[in-house]
Amino acid sequence: MKHSLLWLTACLLVVSETFAQTPLPRIAIAGLGIESSTFSPAETHEEAFHARYSGEVFNAYPFLILGTSPLRKQARWVPTVVGKSLPGGAVTREAYESLVHKMLDSLKKYGPYDGLYFDIHGAMSVKGLDDPEGDLITRIRDVVGYKTLISTSMDLHGNVSWRLAQNTDLMTCYRMAPHEDAMQTKERAVTNLINRLKSGKGKPAYKALITVPILLPGEKTSTRIEPGKSLYQQVAPIADNQDGIVDAGIWIGYAWADEPRNHAAVMVTGDDQEKVTKAAEKLATAFWDVRSKFDFVAPTGTLDEALAKALASPKHPYFISDTGDNPTAGGAGDVTWTLTQILKRPEFQKADGPTLIYASIPGPEMIQKALAAGVGGQVEGTVGAAVDHRFAPPVPIKGTVESIEKGDKDAEIEAVIKVGSVHVIVTQKRKPYHKEKDFTRLGLEPRKADVVVVKIGYLEPELYNMRADWIMALTPGGVDQDLFRLPYKRIQHPMFPFDKDMKTPDLSAKMVPLSGSAK
Repeated sequence: MKHSLLWLTACLLVVSETFAQTPLPRIAIAGLGIESSTFSPAETHEEAFHARYSGEVFNAYPFLILGTSPLRKQARWVPTVVGKSLPGGAVTREAYESLVHKMLDSLKKYGPYDGLYFDIHGAMSVKGLDDPEGDLITRIRDVVGYKTLISTSMDLHGNVSWRLAQNTDLMTCYRMAPHEDAMQTKERAVTNLINRLKSGKGKPAYKALITVPILLPGEKTSTRIEPGKSLYQQVAPIADNQDGIVDAGIWIGYAWADEPRNHAAVMVTGDDQEKVTKAAEKLATAFWDVRSKFDFVAPTGTLDEALAKALASPKHPYFISDTGDNPTAGGAGDVTWTLTQILKRPEFQKADGPTLIYASIPGPEMIQKALAAGVGGQVEGTVGAAVDHRFAPPVPIKGTVESIEKGDKDAEIEAVIKVGSVHVIVTQKRKPYHKEKDFTRLGLEPRKADVVVVKIGYLEPELYNMRADWIMALTPGGVDQDLFRLPYKRIQHPMFPFDKDMKTPDLSAKMVPLSGSAK
């Protein structure tokens, strides 16, 4: 008995020491993220990505902050380059190549790697280049090779090309719109990667991809309402609770770019071919079956109709989404059409008229005038339409400077100028207004306003919780919600809703070759 215990103790010590000596996997972090409209004249340049390098990259991921995250201790992390831009126009080829070269140089310098976390949006457009994310991951593979396990996280409004699907090993996307689960999704992608590396399972044996020929705006496919709510509720039970499946996702796709890859998709990864195949086909069929039930997440109307409802309503604040130039969908952010119409209306021309906050319009020259005049000073000039002047010219404004704030990452400098009863937020550079503090830091009280007009699509959570009522104005711009008004030339056909009488498509799963099996 004594000898048996000694033998067992020795075995346990050997196992313990072997485990302790097992080297942690080396995992690189890289990615570029933007959704960019090809229907906007705006261009996106390198500085818009606010790229993080080396150790700065960790600050983008709370779940990897040293001292607070168990994931940080489970690998030797090699952060390279991660850049995230506000949505906008197509990225210049120069900006893309510069960022890609920096990323690849860093990957070359610090390799080899057991794994790589690839953090992308999936709807980047680059001038003169189709499928940028597919191009990027292919070039990464040329550096890191095919033994490196790549785990990709995406926005559900991204696009899944065959090239992207083949070169990644693990894939997941958001399951909520608005994207309240964005960080949870990124953490899931990293957790999946670590689990596959530490278990020795490596690449999932099967990747099923189904192209779903549907192209709809995010404002019609929100998970706040049906059928998006129930459709996306089917993902987690499939992805998280079945042996043999690693992950599953439904991609709505990005509606404001004109490329063959722009459409919906379903992808499932795992080790059980039958389960992976059935899961992908179940989700794709469920999506197709409810295609005609998608509708806008809020009431819609023309701008005149929206303003009439807001002014007649006893509910305040009444939010109006200025949807056509939404900077967080890819709009230029400086279309003046809506502001021009508002300032023409007699209700708002007197200082004691209905209180309306307008967020926002870029006007760098007006910002300089506001700085010179100071708070309380009078300014006069034009704002907007420097980039997208297709629908209205620069709009003249004359009013009182109510506040000036400096230092915002996106806007850089902001000023509130009161014109009649309208509080116009003017910015040095375009900026989205998604949080209450975006207004209150400027001295504005959106909860006490009669009407709040924001360049946005569906309301982000804080605005949604503030609104007493809400309508989406179908205004013109680079991200027009009326897709039939956009000049598509390159998307695939047949495509719902453009080809309403199309036959039921082939929704059988296509098995994507493992990365490296057919370069």
